Amino acid sequence: MEYLLELASSPTAWIALATLVVMEIVLGIDNLIFISILTNKLPEQYRQKARRLGIGMALIMRLALLSTIAFIVQLTAPVIEILGQAFSWKDMILIAGGLFLVWKATTEIHHSMDPAPEDPKTATSTVTLGFAAAIGQILMLDMVFSIDSIITAVGMTEHLPIMVIAVVVSVLVMLFAADPLAKFINDNPTVVMLALGFLIMIGMTLIAEGFGAHVPKGYVYAAMAFSAAIEVLNMMSRRAKQKKLTAEA
Repeated sequence: MEYLLELASSPTAWIALATLVVMEIVLGIDNLIFISILTNKLPEQYRQKARRLGIGMALIMRLALLSTIAFIVQLTAPVIEILGQAFSWKDMILIAGGLFLVWKATTEIHHSMDPAPEDPKTATSTVTLGFAAAIGQILMLDMVFSIDSIITAVGMTEHLPIMVIAVVVSVLVMLFAADPLAKFINDNPTVVMLALGFLIMIGMTLIAEGFGAHVPKGYVYAAMAFSAAIEVLNMMSRRAKQKKLTAEA
């Protein structure tokens, strides 16, 4: 109890908490985009349930990982060397997660360009398998992003309560933002392609970091913000033209 009171009265602790909360929210954007795109592939009545279940499991996974900080820190130690390049468990997890993101985003782009006709006879089984597959894929990426998130938290502060609060706050923000973001992506088809492009970029970044090439997150998110701003301008332009055509008609 005294330890918690000391933290609560320490300005340094509050600064560390605020910084870590912002970092965790920013890192959660990648996860949230993936969850939004994936759950939008499900029938409407399953989407919100899948999003909440996936984000809830992400919270449980991150809190569980926080309880094994000593083990998580050890994941950064090299365990294998290939052609002079040393790899830790963290590196291999990032590479696997990055490859999965690139594969998934590329597959979704292919489906968007050449959608396969749905067979009404298999619609029910497709819904069930789709929901289970969506949760499985969300959990897989949750693990990758959770490990990256926890290692970032450990590098910024040594106080476990600060890490726990930052993780809980970031996941709650994801929970509240999930439905509006998913709806926005679903209502704007061009945004889906842009978001899939983001996932490919994020996947390549994870692969690069797994091979030891550090990519500053600021550059990645600046590129995403710039692309999103251009897309917003395109949307405004299309709506203005549509209003003009409607008025002329």
